[in-house]
Amino acid sequence: MSLQVDVMTAMKAAMKAKDQTALAALRAVKSEILLAQTATGSKEEISEDEEIKILSKMVKQRKDSAAIFLEQDRNDLAEPELAQAEIISQFLPVQLSEEEIAEEVVKTIAEVGAEGMKDMGKVMGMVSKALAGKADGKTISSIVKAKLS
Repeated sequence: MSLQVDVMTAMKAAMKAKDQTALAALRAVKSEILLAQTATGSKEEISEDEEIKILSKMVKQRKDSAAIFLEQDRNDLAEPELAQAEIISQFLPVQLSEEEIAEEVVKTIAEVGAEGMKDMGKVMGMVSKALAGKADGKTISSIVKAKLS
């Protein structure tokens, strides 16, 4: 519930500041959280892990959209998407650096006893679970591939 409280507080501040970009991003976050809560049919609170998944998905969607807009030379559409992604990212845990991700990957490879690309699925599953919300799946995947090959 603390994420909802934080989002509502940020929404009030964005309204007072007349920041339309922040307000749109925060309203989208609130909407996604409410949809997740009511998906089961009752207004249950969602776990912190679910909140992180929702926020990560929203940031990824906006970054992907911005990348497509930039490919098409539509900076006017890409800038708001990137701005919203930045606002939503404020509610996520601090992202790990590639070195920190690599350390976790090496530790997991040693634990699992992975010997090659055939064990990538095992390693990815464990690392993704351990670093949920703290690292992008694409980055994890590229580091795992590099370490296993």
